[in-house]
Amino acid sequence: MDNGIRPRGSTMRHKLGTGKDMDGVSTSPQRSLIAPDNPEPLWVQAAELIERQVREGVLPAGRRLPAERDLCTQLGISRVTLRRALQHLVERGVMRSSHGRGWYVAARSDREWPNSLESFTETARRKGLVPTSRVLRAEVKHASLDEADEFGVAAGADVFLLERVRMLDGVPIAVDSSRVVANLVPGLASVDFSRASLLDELVAAGAEPVVAESTIEARGCAPEHAEPLQLEPGDPVLTMSQTMTDATDRVVLVSTITYRGDRYRLRTSFVRGS
Repeated sequence: MDNGIRPRGSTMRHKLGTGKDMDGVSTSPQRSLIAPDNPEPLWVQAAELIERQVREGVLPAGRRLPAERDLCTQLGISRVTLRRALQHLVERGVMRSSHGRGWYVAARSDREWPNSLESFTETARRKGLVPTSRVLRAEVKHASLDEADEFGVAAGADVFLLERVRMLDGVPIAVDSSRVVANLVPGLASVDFSRASLLDELVAAGAEPVVAESTIEARGCAPEHAEPLQLEPGDPVLTMSQTMTDATDRVVLVSTITYRGDRYRLRTSFVRGS
């Protein structure tokens, strides 16, 4: 597999930091992939080159980049210039840095979710991504006092709990813990939610959510979420607490979704009143 960076239109298949191409033919490690006579700043050229290789799949999500010294040699730039380029890519959601470990290709940067209410599955497919889920828990339980208050039911009423790891193109994005009053959608416990959409089940049962009230907080990753999200405990995450209601203002879904901090971006708009 080629894990190198190559310029636009080039047929060179260079492994970063090795000085050898895919056919084992030596190439000069001093040969620069950046054009010094290009009017664009060197860090801009470096950032564009790396991002293009990510976009073309030469550098896949999760790939660790070679050592900075090797990158500087191949690109023909200084470490200061390289770090400026990589930091720019971090801000764009293309790369992520891990202290003491190096630079990694982030998940695809399709991470801005709409202001309209749609499911994870709908959003992913609209962006041309493949959504999948790994079910951690799917069970009927008795409502706690807090859950009874949220749903407006008696304490101890049956509530369906669904907890999943949500993935895009096989990359874990979030842990989603959702609850629904069990008699609202009979038979949920028998549904295969590794494939099915919970929102679709609600719509089919005549309990379509039309409004979602959401609160988002920045937190450290809880130990129980570290493994499914491929994080370390304490790594940054964004936690969304969400309550969905239908057209009659009935609460139909309550969820807590924990997103990887480096794979989720929320964009919203504010309008100044007159």
